[in-house]
Amino acid sequence: MTSRILLALAALSVGSVVAVSASAQQAALPPLNFDQAAYITCREAHAMNPEARKALAVFLAEHSARVRGVMIPDGEQGAQLAHLVRGGCTLSPDAYLFTVVDRAVVAESSKLPKRK
Repeated sequence: MTSRILLALAALSVGSVVAVSASAQQAALPPLNFDQAAYITCREAHAMNPEARKALAVFLAEHSARVRGVMIPDGEQGAQLAHLVRGGCTLSPDAYLFTVVDRAVVAESSKLPKRK
């Protein structure tokens, strides 16, 4: 993935989110497995430090792409996917980040390169 995709995913803008310090401390590190990562909301991801948020977003995007049989490309297509995720989290900050990422992958799957 290019740095452009990582930056767009890291910028998950959910408007003016007021994070409780306890949840921000708990959200400092990304979860270690998919079962934990799948239940992180956009709001909780936004409260994470940038490195953890990037790692989580990339992990979820790669998982979704693998399941859907596509690849997350570099360049404009990948950036478009990241913008969809950012918009989805802005509209629904209490949605699970994985749901937003997966729906973005599904929406763009006809345009994404297939896995070999």
